[in-house]
Amino acid sequence: MSDSKDTNLSWGGRFSEATDAFVARFTASVNFDQRMALQDIQGSIAHATMLTSVGVLTEEELQSIRTGLTEIVTDIENGTFQWSLALEDVHMNVEAALTSQIGITGKKLHTGRSRNDQVATDIRLWLRKEIDIIANELTRLQQGILELAGRETDTIMPGFTHLQTAQPVTFGHHLMAWFEMMERDHSRLLDCRKRLNQSPLGAAALAGTTYPINRHMTADLLGFDAPTRNSLDSVSDRDFAIEFCAFASILLTHLSRASEELVLWTSALFNFIELPDRFCTGSSIMPQKKNPDVPELVRGKSGRVYGHLVALLTLMKSQPLAYNKDNQEDKEPLFDTVDTVKDCLRAFADMVPAIQAKKENMREAARRGFSTATDLADYLVRKGIPFRDSHEIVGKSVAYGIASNKDLSEMSLEELKQFSPVIEQDVFEVLTLEGSVAARNHIGGTAPEQVRSAIALAKEHLNARD
Repeated sequence: MSDSKDTNLSWGGRFSEATDAFVARFTASVNFDQRMALQDIQGSIAHATMLTSVGVLTEEELQSIRTGLTEIVTDIENGTFQWSLALEDVHMNVEAALTSQIGITGKKLHTGRSRNDQVATDIRLWLRKEIDIIANELTRLQQGILELAGRETDTIMPGFTHLQTAQPVTFGHHLMAWFEMMERDHSRLLDCRKRLNQSPLGAAALAGTTYPINRHMTADLLGFDAPTRNSLDSVSDRDFAIEFCAFASILLTHLSRASEELVLWTSALFNFIELPDRFCTGSSIMPQKKNPDVPELVRGKSGRVYGHLVALLTLMKSQPLAYNKDNQEDKEPLFDTVDTVKDCLRAFADMVPAIQAKKENMREAARRGFSTATDLADYLVRKGIPFRDSHEIVGKSVAYGIASNKDLSEMSLEELKQFSPVIEQDVFEVLTLEGSVAARNHIGGTAPEQVRSAIALAKEHLNARD
C-alpha cells in the first residue's frame, strides 16, 4: 500500500480539516475492494459509453476515457498500479489514476452516478463471474462422482441409519446420493445468479439522477438481464450476497457430510476406502498414521462459511434505507466465502475420482450386521404373515444369530423354520446380499440396474449443460 498523501477529491471540499490518520485507515476499503478493480473499470466503460450516447460526453472524451482505463487495467494486471489508502476505495483510486493520465475528462466520468450504485454494480459483476467459475467446478465434482459410481455400481456395502447397519446398498447408490445433493446445490446457485443479474447502475446515490441516462443500455453492455426497478433498493440491497452465502452454507453442509463419511471410511475400524496419498498427511510422532486431512479441512471450513452467512444477515438486519457505511463490511465475508467454496470444490473434484473402494471389506461389513433382516420380514409378509408378526419372528431369529454367531444367510433351513414353518428353501434367494440389493429394482432403489440407469440419466443432464 502506498503512503500517498493524496486527499480524497470525491468529498473533501465539505471539510475544514484533514481526516485523522487512524480514521482514514479505519474507514478505507481499498485493501480488499481492489479485488473488484476490473469490474469497476468494466462498469465505468459502459457508463461512459452510455453518457456519450445521450450527449453528456463527446466521442473524443469517450475514446480518451477508454484508452486511459485500458492502460490502468494493464497496470493492475502487471502489479504496477499504485494503490493509495488516502483515496479510500477502488473507485476513487481508479478515477484519480484516470484523471492523472487524461486530465479533466477523467473528472467527467462520474457524471450521473454515485459510488453507491457503482459499488453495487461492481459486486454483482464480480460475484456473477465467480458464480460461473463455481458452477463449472461443481459440475466437475459431479462428473467425478459419476465416474466413481460407475466403477462401483455392483459393490455392496452396509447402508446405515443411526450409524448402525440397516440394509445392504451398493456403493454406487450411496455415491449417487451425493450427486443428488450437489445437483440441488447447482440449481440453487443458478437461481442466485438469475436474481443478482440486475443492474443497479444509474440509481446514483439513492434517488436516481437528473441526467438523461439510459439504464437499459448500460444493463445490456454489462450483460445484465435488466436494470433494477427501484433506486433506493438498488443501492442498499445485498440480499444477493446473502443468498450466495446461503447457497454456500448448504453446499458446505453437503460437502461436510461427505467428508465425515470419507473420514469414517478411511479409519481402521471401517477400512472401506483408500484415499490417494496426495490428499493425506502423516503424523509427526506416529509413523503408521495416514490422516485424511483434506476431507477433515473441508468439514471444518463449513463453520467458516456459516459464520460469513450469519455476519451478512446481522450486517443487514437493522439498516434503514438506503446506503450506510455498514455495507463496507459486506465484501470480506463474501470474498472469503467465494474463495473457500472454490477451494473445497477443487479439493473434492480432484479427490473423489481417485478414491479406491475396498470391496471385500465393504461386503463383509454388510454381511456381519444382519442387514438382510428386513428382507426376511418382507419374505414372511409375502407368505401371508402380518408385518407386525413377521417383525417379531425376525427379531427372534436375529437374537438366535447373535447367540450362535451366525448371519441369517448362514443358518440352515431347519434353524430358520424353528421361527416360522412357512419358511422354505426359496428364503435364501432374499437372504443373500446380492439378492437383497437386486430386489430393490425401482426408480431410486439401490439395485445395480437402477444405479446404472441413474448414472446414465445424470450424464445426459450434465452434458446438456454444455
